Amino acid sequence: MHAITVLPTDATDAKGRHRPGPENMEWSQVETPTPGDGEVLVKVHAAGVNRGDLLQRQGLYPPPPGITDVMGLEISGTVADLGPGVTGWREGDEVVALLAGGGYAEYAVVPAGQLLHMPHGVDPVVASTLVEVAATVVSNMDHVGLEADQTLLVHGGAGGIGQFAIQYAKGLGCRVITTCGTAEKRQFCTDIGADVALDYHDDWVSGVKGATDGWGADVILDVMGAKYLGLNVDSLATGGRLVIIGMQGGAKGELNIGKLLNKRGTVTATSLRGRPAEEKAEICRRVEEVVWPMYADGRINPAPVEVFPISEAGAAHARLGSGEVLGKVALTL
Repeated sequence: MHAITVLPTDATDAKGRHRPGPENMEWSQVETPTPGDGEVLVKVHAAGVNRGDLLQRQGLYPPPPGITDVMGLEISGTVADLGPGVTGWREGDEVVALLAGGGYAEYAVVPAGQLLHMPHGVDPVVASTLVEVAATVVSNMDHVGLEADQTLLVHGGAGGIGQFAIQYAKGLGCRVITTCGTAEKRQFCTDIGADVALDYHDDWVSGVKGATDGWGADVILDVMGAKYLGLNVDSLATGGRLVIIGMQGGAKGELNIGKLLNKRGTVTATSLRGRPAEEKAEICRRVEEVVWPMYADGRINPAPVEVFPISEAGAAHARLGSGEVLGKVALTL
């Protein structure tokens, strides 16, 4: 089969580290995988492109041990073959899948528990971009106990994670505040349901306090990491919970423990990719149970998707890395 591989490079960054660029991605012949016990072989129709893929290409987010070096964390496609012990699926079933890697290929092997039925009424290309964000947001909101009538602050509201989080939280009956970098993105976020959209170039901490009558956010979903750590704690309500799911703003920050103590706050961080297969299977069932009906009845609308042929995966990476994408990017075969 064919898959996207990353060519070695002699180019280095300012610290002397090898960082292959999008131009180093090649659509080339590789061995077709065989499903093992409890696994399913999926013929890929489309693959979602995520920031984790960009980091993996640069050597900053390696796959877990035993997982293919081929990128790709989510796909849509059809079941092509069943490994030993798999029940409940048949060849030809249309599916989406959550992967630890391997989606940028003609065929991908998936643990059976990480397959989901195709959501009703959703185009298969669009469906390839749904499960990673849904699994991330739902598992984290369950983790920190987001409830109706609470306030969620989500950073990067115009991105794939942010768009889903805004609509999901509104579907739960929450108040949602978000941060964005442009007037166009702020308007987009309010159009899809955000109660308040703040410019992250401004004093958004004061904006959060002003929008909540000084109370702050009950839950913060953060993709920035170190850069926003202190500001997020300042924005927390009493008993608030900060959950960090990304490090776009760095990995090491300074935390004022006194402020956190006074607020009786919680700071937690999670990653989806490296979780055991059993946990991922539970999350996938939760997504099917809670999220797929929200797409079916219109409470959540899929993010806009920019589509590239998989042979142009490098251009797709460059586009996502530009920061100009309003939604998601997908590769089609």
